[in-house]
Amino acid sequence: MRGGLWQLGQSITRRLSHGDKKAVARRYFASEAELKKTALYDFHVANGGKMVPFAGWSMPIQYKDSIIDSTINCRENGSLFDVAHMCGLSLKGKDSAPFLEKLVVADVAALAPGTGTLTVFTNEKGGAIDDSVITKVKDDHIYLVVNAGCRDKDLAHIEEHMKAFKAKGGDVSWHIHDERSLLALQGPLAAPVLQHLTKEDLSKLYFGEFRVLDINGSQCFLTRTGYTGEDGFEISVPSENAVDLAKAILEKSEGKVRLTGLGARDSLRLEAGLCLYGNDLEQHITPIEAGLTWAIGKRRRAEGGFLGAEVILKQLADGPSIRRVGFFSSGPPPRSHSEIQNEGGKNIGEVTSGGFSPCLKKNISIGYVKSGSHKAGTNVKFVIRGKSYDGVVTKMPFVPTKYYKPS
Repeated sequence: MRGGLWQLGQSITRRLSHGDKKAVARRYFASEAELKKTALYDFHVANGGKMVPFAGWSMPIQYKDSIIDSTINCRENGSLFDVAHMCGLSLKGKDSAPFLEKLVVADVAALAPGTGTLTVFTNEKGGAIDDSVITKVKDDHIYLVVNAGCRDKDLAHIEEHMKAFKAKGGDVSWHIHDERSLLALQGPLAAPVLQHLTKEDLSKLYFGEFRVLDINGSQCFLTRTGYTGEDGFEISVPSENAVDLAKAILEKSEGKVRLTGLGARDSLRLEAGLCLYGNDLEQHITPIEAGLTWAIGKRRRAEGGFLGAEVILKQLADGPSIRRVGFFSSGPPPRSHSEIQNEGGKNIGEVTSGGFSPCLKKNISIGYVKSGSHKAGTNVKFVIRGKSYDGVVTKMPFVPTKYYKPS
């Protein structure tokens, strides 16, 4: 959602606190009847979730806690997010990996079974169609999750290329997991709480790894990953068991893990310096410009073979003309589309995400600047509502990540 979920959450909170519930209903809930609902919709409402339209779904922006309190609680204890609006799918067949490698920049063939990585679907110009976490379940089975707002175009893109691939004799088929829901359990209590609900030893499951296992009595796909910078898991669970699993997680945490909405999810990912598709990553932005060079496998850099490879490999060799960077700043927080200038007042770029960091208690933002102005410590100016405010380029993540990796 352009402009930032954090902003939307603050706007709704202000209106609700002033008793302006009718205005909120008119503006945000007008199309409620047309919106899709996750298996946890009634559970959200019963627990005080403030529901808003997001990518065609009715999703909780926040609960009773403020977005600031929810963000801090995730980092100190834990958060449970409903992310079932996102689209999980499986590719199966002996040619699954070579097929997917035509569409993404990852070295899928090199992934060991039970491991995964962040990747980017690219177009013919090297731009990002979407970012996705992909996992090699087995050599002939790849599981991936794509963004809710990109679902239709992603599925159409995959299907178009799959038809052509199969017409040439390729062995690949797919299944879209609409029968499953997706929960994200994040924060320092994620592992100890989830351990109560499974016999599998979670201390042996590291960041980026995947298992199919029994959790709370149902067969789940478990990936140690997330979108907050904290340790945690994404749990794909049969939809009929999703509410029971959510209740069990909250009960086992003794109130420390809290239901958390999209508003805090946005501030958490911003503090972690992670891209939000539609803001920080778009069809005209390449993985190199977005600072995702690390996601392009070594073999892929040598061989190419994915859409837009010519553009991307040229940028690898020559360097991109713009780069994604982080900023600290004074004054009001910069928002998406705020102009970035150098100290001489010349335009050098644009903010793509920004807000107040609940954990750092200062403004943070992400944006694109011309190469040469991208180094940490470079002073810049932000133009916000016609006024200029001081900022400085800083390294990301803004808040240190705590991914669970082998020591």
